[in-house]
Amino acid sequence: MAMAVAHAHTATSQLSSVCTKSSSSPSLSRASRGVHFVLPLSSPSAGVSSELKSRRFQQGAGNGFNLVAVFKYPQQDHRRRRGEAVVVRAGEVAVKEESGTPSLGLEVVETNLANSRVQLKVHVPVSVCKDCYDQVLKEFGKQSKVPGFRPGKNIPENVLINFIGQDQIRSSAVEAVLKRTLPEAMSSVAGRAIKDSEHISTKFADLAAGFAPDKPLSYDVAVDVAPEIKWNPENGYKNLKVTVECEADDALAAQKAADAELLSRLKDLGSLRVVIGRGLEMGDVGVVDVSAVRLNEDGTTGDEILSCKQKGFRLDTDEGGSFLPGFVEALIGIQNDESRSFDLTFPPTWEQESLRGLQARFTVVGREIFIRQLPELNDELAPQLFQDCTSLAEIKEALLRKHTELIERAKKTATQFAITTELAKVAEIDVPNSLLEEQGRQMYASKLIELQASMKLSKEQVVALSSAEMVHNYLIAQKPRITESVKQSLAVAEIYKLENLEISEEELQAEVDSAIEEFKRFDQEYEVVRVKEQARELLEGSKVLDWLTEHADITYVPKQS
Repeated sequence: MAMAVAHAHTATSQLSSVCTKSSSSPSLSRASRGVHFVLPLSSPSAGVSSELKSRRFQQGAGNGFNLVAVFKYPQQDHRRRRGEAVVVRAGEVAVKEESGTPSLGLEVVETNLANSRVQLKVHVPVSVCKDCYDQVLKEFGKQSKVPGFRPGKNIPENVLINFIGQDQIRSSAVEAVLKRTLPEAMSSVAGRAIKDSEHISTKFADLAAGFAPDKPLSYDVAVDVAPEIKWNPENGYKNLKVTVECEADDALAAQKAADAELLSRLKDLGSLRVVIGRGLEMGDVGVVDVSAVRLNEDGTTGDEILSCKQKGFRLDTDEGGSFLPGFVEALIGIQNDESRSFDLTFPPTWEQESLRGLQARFTVVGREIFIRQLPELNDELAPQLFQDCTSLAEIKEALLRKHTELIERAKKTATQFAITTELAKVAEIDVPNSLLEEQGRQMYASKLIELQASMKLSKEQVVALSSAEMVHNYLIAQKPRITESVKQSLAVAEIYKLENLEISEEELQAEVDSAIEEFKRFDQEYEVVRVKEQARELLEGSKVLDWLTEHADITYVPKQS
């Protein structure tokens, strides 16, 4: 693996930084064509849909007991202040189950909490408790084989309780009450509840221990709801002001990059010859041992920087721009077996975040020096330099076209990143914890996929990195970044709706076909419905970004070297 003095991520930084899309899997490479905030996974069903109507937002929800119901509800104004309790009675919300059963007469006190979370305190009347208790006894009576009683015969309640056990009867009765009342209790958040975020916060053991058929029952349910989005300032997304760093001269940058690649390809066809009797010069390739320690403010040295330590490191002096500024220059003239120490500072834009702005003292020992012997650059060499090219002019044209497109794509990506970053600042969203956890797990999974592809991790290493502790630590460490990603996705979804943007069926089908073709090429399984969901989300996100770019005030400035 490349060491930290070069622009490359270590294993740690790969897990902690924003996911760099890779073509190693269909889901990752597909997303690289879309917008950066739509998080790709091994499953093609990530992201939040345009109107917050993805499969996570359903009319109704289950609970810890896997109870799921769908119910009808009237439109209500749910924009209440945090901590304000609202009582909902059956007479106010005409709730009916799908079977047509009338309202159960529940009283539900709804309280808005932080992070778009709602607490429901559910009060169940005696009539429901008694009916559920009687039904449980009836079912036990049918299924139990009590000595002295024929199957199907009525068994006295006290006999049945002694045979089954009072604790079991109570537990079954409580479960029956929950199953019957939860759909109606959840009616006030139907359509807003985030799927799989709800749970009964009252301990089941406490409910069972305190249950009596002649007494009402109360329990608490906590659930995340789709957050309200406020723009600060109002309609602030319509006139975003962003500054984007880019190449000072796109044409010149493309030409330099094309020339550099041509030279690199020529080097691959050349050879290296050992140099004896002189030090390292520009154009040489050196083999060196490198180590570094942190440099304290008082000039003393601190801990060793492990990511900078490597023996037999190959240093190509022609690629100075790929290394820490000043690193190559400090080694010019170094002889074999000579040791040099020098101080450098990692720039604030360094890829490995933990090293940004860090002062370090490097110690480098020269081991070998090589000089390149390159073949003559002419048309005869063209087929070896670039496939399907027969002349040097063709190669130069192809490389220039390639790097012109790359620079244009990089400029567009930088613009989109700046816009979505600014978008998160003007969108006030109380992000639910369930969305943070889901998004964070998706980002971590994406990181593991990329890391496994780039480093060929063993099964044991993947298992270790996939542990609950590793995921938990990632969620905590990266919470600000995860929060911003969720806010961007939700804000983009809201803009798609507010501005009445649309995608055509032709656009959607073309994206679906492209995705399926890619899944087939990598021999991965897929579900057409889920592929279509993600394709729609990608296209909707792209539409919003195009709209935002068109309406934003964008200033392009030369990027810092």
